[in-house]
Amino acid sequence: MHSVYIGLGTNLGDKETNLKNAIQQLRLQAGIVVRQSSFCISKPCGFQSENMFLNAVILIETQLSPLKLLRKTQKIENLLGRNSPSMQGYTDRVIDIDILLYDELILNHPKLKIPHPHITERDFVIRPLAQIAPELLHPVTGKYIRDYVTTEQHLFIQ
Repeated sequence: MHSVYIGLGTNLGDKETNLKNAIQQLRLQAGIVVRQSSFCISKPCGFQSENMFLNAVILIETQLSPLKLLRKTQKIENLLGRNSPSMQGYTDRVIDIDILLYDELILNHPKLKIPHPHITERDFVIRPLAQIAPELLHPVTGKYIRDYVTTEQHLFIQ
Protein backbone atom coordinates (compact mmCIF):
# COMPACT_ATOMS: atom_id res chain seq x y z
CA MET A 1 0.00 0.00 0.00
CA HIS A 2 1.09 3.53 -0.77
CA SER A 3 0.47 6.58 1.42
CA VAL A 4 -0.86 9.48 -0.63
CA TYR A 5 -1.81 12.98 0.50
CA ILE A 6 -4.54 14.53 -1.64
CA GLY A 7 -5.68 18.15 -1.73
CA LEU A 8 -9.33 18.97 -2.38
CA GLY A 9 -10.94 22.28 -3.26
CA THR A 10 -14.29 23.63 -4.41
CA ASN A 11 -15.80 27.07 -4.87
CA LEU A 12 -19.12 26.37 -6.62
CA GLY A 13 -22.41 24.92 -5.42
CA ASP A 14 -22.78 23.22 -2.04
CA LYS A 15 -19.10 23.24 -1.18
CA GLU A 16 -19.26 21.05 1.92
CA THR A 17 -21.26 18.43 0.01
CA ASN A 18 -18.80 18.66 -2.90
CA LEU A 19 -15.87 17.86 -0.60
CA LYS A 20 -17.74 15.08 1.18
CA ASN A 21 -18.75 13.53 -2.17
CA ALA A 22 -15.18 13.69 -3.46
CA ILE A 23 -13.86 12.03 -0.30
CA GLN A 24 -16.53 9.34 -0.56
CA GLN A 25 -15.66 8.68 -4.22
CA LEU A 26 -11.96 8.47 -3.38
CA ARG A 27 -12.86 5.99 -0.64
CA LEU A 28 -14.88 3.89 -3.11
CA GLN A 29 -12.55 4.10 -6.09
CA ALA A 30 -9.02 4.79 -4.90
CA GLY A 31 -8.27 3.50 -1.43
CA ILE A 32 -8.72 3.75 2.30
CA VAL A 33 -9.10 7.24 3.79
CA VAL A 34 -6.79 7.20 6.81
CA ARG A 35 -6.90 10.86 7.90
CA GLN A 36 -8.83 13.99 6.99
CA SER A 37 -8.17 17.62 7.82
CA SER A 38 -10.77 20.14 8.83
CA PHE A 39 -12.45 22.01 6.00
CA CYS A 40 -11.03 25.51 5.57
CA ILE A 41 -12.18 28.58 3.69
CA SER A 42 -9.75 30.39 1.41
CA LYS A 43 -9.69 33.10 -1.22
CA PRO A 44 -9.23 32.13 -4.89
CA CYS A 45 -5.58 31.75 -5.85
CA GLY A 46 -4.34 32.72 -9.29
CA PHE A 47 -7.61 34.22 -10.55
CA GLN A 48 -10.37 36.62 -9.58
CA SER A 49 -13.69 35.30 -8.30
CA GLU A 50 -16.35 36.31 -5.83
CA ASN A 51 -16.62 32.67 -4.73
CA MET A 52 -14.53 31.63 -1.74
CA PHE A 53 -13.04 28.12 -1.70
CA LEU A 54 -13.55 25.31 0.74
CA ASN A 55 -10.43 23.11 0.99
CA ALA A 56 -9.25 19.98 2.76
CA VAL A 57 -6.42 17.46 2.67
CA ILE A 58 -6.80 13.72 3.14
CA LEU A 59 -4.39 10.83 3.49
CA ILE A 60 -5.31 7.68 1.63
CA GLU A 61 -3.69 4.29 1.37
CA THR A 62 -3.90 2.92 -2.15
CA GLN A 63 -2.57 0.20 -4.37
CA LEU A 64 -2.87 2.41 -7.45
CA SER A 65 0.25 3.68 -9.20
CA PRO A 66 0.65 7.46 -9.40
CA LEU A 67 -0.63 7.72 -12.99
CA LYS A 68 -3.53 5.34 -12.38
CA LEU A 69 -4.46 7.40 -9.32
CA LEU A 70 -4.30 10.57 -11.43
CA ARG A 71 -6.69 9.05 -13.98
CA LYS A 72 -8.99 7.98 -11.14
CA THR A 73 -9.01 11.48 -9.60
CA GLN A 74 -9.79 13.03 -13.00
CA LYS A 75 -12.63 10.54 -13.48
CA ILE A 76 -14.02 11.50 -10.05
CA GLU A 77 -13.76 15.21 -10.87
CA ASN A 78 -15.77 14.62 -14.07
CA LEU A 79 -18.31 12.46 -12.23
CA LEU A 80 -18.87 15.26 -9.69
CA GLY A 81 -19.42 17.87 -12.40
CA ARG A 82 -16.06 19.43 -13.08
CA ASN A 83 -15.63 20.81 -16.55
CA SER A 84 -12.36 20.19 -18.34
CA PRO A 85 -9.56 22.34 -16.93
CA SER A 86 -9.36 25.69 -18.67
CA MET A 87 -6.47 26.33 -21.02
CA GLN A 88 -6.62 29.99 -19.93
CA GLY A 89 -5.57 29.32 -16.34
CA TYR A 90 -7.47 28.82 -13.10
CA THR A 91 -11.25 29.15 -12.97
CA ASP A 92 -14.14 28.49 -10.60
CA ARG A 93 -14.72 24.76 -10.10
CA VAL A 94 -17.11 22.31 -8.52
CA ILE A 95 -14.18 20.13 -7.42
CA ASP A 96 -10.43 20.00 -7.76
CA ILE A 97 -8.46 16.95 -6.64
CA ASP A 98 -4.67 17.17 -6.52
CA ILE A 99 -2.12 14.52 -5.65
CA LEU A 100 0.21 16.32 -3.25
CA LEU A 101 2.58 13.61 -2.03
CA TYR A 102 2.90 9.92 -2.85
CA ASP A 103 5.08 8.04 -0.36
CA GLU A 104 8.54 9.67 -0.61
CA LEU A 105 8.33 9.64 -4.41
CA ILE A 106 9.74 12.41 -6.57
CA LEU A 107 8.13 12.25 -10.01
CA ASN A 108 8.52 14.63 -12.92
CA HIS A 109 6.15 13.26 -15.56
CA PRO A 110 4.53 15.51 -18.21
CA LYS A 111 1.09 14.74 -16.73
CA LEU A 112 1.98 14.58 -13.05
CA LYS A 113 4.55 16.17 -10.77
CA ILE A 114 5.05 14.78 -7.27
CA PRO A 115 5.42 16.43 -4.86
CA HIS A 116 2.88 18.92 -6.17
CA PRO A 117 4.99 21.91 -7.25
CA HIS A 118 2.96 24.50 -5.29
CA ILE A 119 2.45 22.55 -2.07
CA THR A 120 4.58 24.84 0.11
CA GLU A 121 3.34 28.11 -1.42
CA ARG A 122 -0.36 27.68 -0.80
CA ASP A 123 -1.74 28.28 2.66
CA PHE A 124 -4.93 26.37 1.77
CA VAL A 125 -2.79 23.26 1.13
CA ILE A 126 0.00 23.49 3.68
CA ARG A 127 -2.18 24.30 6.72
CA PRO A 128 -4.60 21.37 6.30
CA LEU A 129 -1.65 19.11 5.44
CA ALA A 130 0.20 20.24 8.57
CA GLN A 131 -2.96 19.62 10.59
CA ILE A 132 -2.91 15.90 9.73
CA ALA A 133 0.83 15.34 9.11
CA PRO A 134 3.02 17.95 10.85
CA GLU A 135 5.96 15.54 11.17
CA LEU A 136 5.89 14.55 7.49
CA LEU A 137 9.09 15.37 5.62
CA HIS A 138 8.94 17.06 2.22
CA PRO A 139 10.79 14.59 -0.05
CA VAL A 140 12.68 17.32 -1.94
CA THR A 141 13.60 19.81 0.79
CA GLY A 142 13.76 17.45 3.76
CA LYS A 143 11.89 20.02 5.88
CA TYR A 144 8.96 19.12 8.10
CA ILE A 145 5.58 20.14 6.72
CA ARG A 146 4.87 22.07 9.94
CA ASP A 147 7.88 24.29 9.20
CA TYR A 148 6.15 25.71 6.12
CA VAL A 149 3.19 27.04 8.10
CA THR A 150 3.53 30.76 8.64
CA THR A 151 2.13 32.63 11.60
CA GLU A 152 0.07 34.73 9.22
CA GLN A 153 -3.44 33.28 9.15
CA HIS A 154 -5.24 33.35 5.79
CA LEU A 155 -7.67 30.51 6.39
CA PHE A 156 -10.80 30.07 8.40
CA ILE A 157 -11.27 26.56 9.73
CA GLN A 158 -14.83 25.38 9.56
